[in-house]
Amino acid sequence: MGCACAFLATACSGASGVLAGAGSEDCDAACDATARTPGSRGRFQVPGPAPTGSVTSAGGRVSRLVFAVVGDTRPATEDDTSGYPSQVIAPIYGAIEALRPRPQFVVATGDYVFASGRGGQALPQLALYRAARSRFSGPVFPALGNHECTGATASNCGSGAPDGVTANYSAFLDTMLAPLGQALPYYAIRVDDIDGRWTAKLVFVAANAWSAEQEAWLDAALAVPTTYTFVVRHEPASATVAPGVVPSERIMAQHPYTLALVGHTHTYRHGPDAPREVLVGNGGAPLTAKSYGFAVMALTQDASVAVDMIDWQTGATDAAFHFTVQPDGSPGGVTAPGN
Repeated sequence: MGCACAFLATACSGASGVLAGAGSEDCDAACDATARTPGSRGRFQVPGPAPTGSVTSAGGRVSRLVFAVVGDTRPATEDDTSGYPSQVIAPIYGAIEALRPRPQFVVATGDYVFASGRGGQALPQLALYRAARSRFSGPVFPALGNHECTGATASNCGSGAPDGVTANYSAFLDTMLAPLGQALPYYAIRVDDIDGRWTAKLVFVAANAWSAEQEAWLDAALAVPTTYTFVVRHEPASATVAPGVVPSERIMAQHPYTLALVGHTHTYRHGPDAPREVLVGNGGAPLTAKSYGFAVMALTQDASVAVDMIDWQTGATDAAFHFTVQPDGSPGGVTAPGN
């Protein structure tokens, strides 16, 4: 068994009972296909020393920051819970667990369901997501997506908001955020260096639950000084019809931040048009381009943040996607891809 197959076998082990309709034969077939894929470079391992310390649902203190980012995960058709992409998202979380060193936590960029709100399918779909997510032993911090409101990009949920408290919105709060001790769809998580050399925060924006209260909160949250700041929001800056995108971008422009982590479009992307925005939307929803997988972000020896995209089947990095940034989001030093 080659490296790519060893990676997939680790991700698929124990898959029966987690994958919807997929058993070991599915993993074997995928492994065979991977072995025949030209240019497969073997599984990615995070370069550098293994961190010490830990991160819980309340944050933590570590010697080095290493985390993964997972994008949109939902069925292709509304209320089609039987078509939920467990066969993609479960191996993704298994692959994250198999990385060495293992990422300390996962950030999820939204859209875990495709449910009408009439058929009661949000809770069953979230249960499938949580079953897949259980393959990873660390905390997962989710952002709210438009499908956790009404499904429309322009939707705005919450008490007093135009779309009110929908079944999807309530299911997200109760199933994904309440176990983390979070009562609101926007929140911040602090992770600092054990020895006090750097500080970091993750600020989760709910662009589909936008309000004056969230606007004031975001300004205050970003004003807290930290070495690294990662803003997590479902929609990218280009999705201006989402109620919270334009106002949150305006607030972000007034404060320093390292990267904005977004989803919504079912691919992955980082480009010169938005150098501080990293789009990760390839977590199982119907792809618009490229392949399924997840991103890994890790501090390097020169204090920059290295970003890699990992293919869900081969475990190989996309060399064209690899880049580094300084704490202020400016381009980092030149480093080789992780493997």
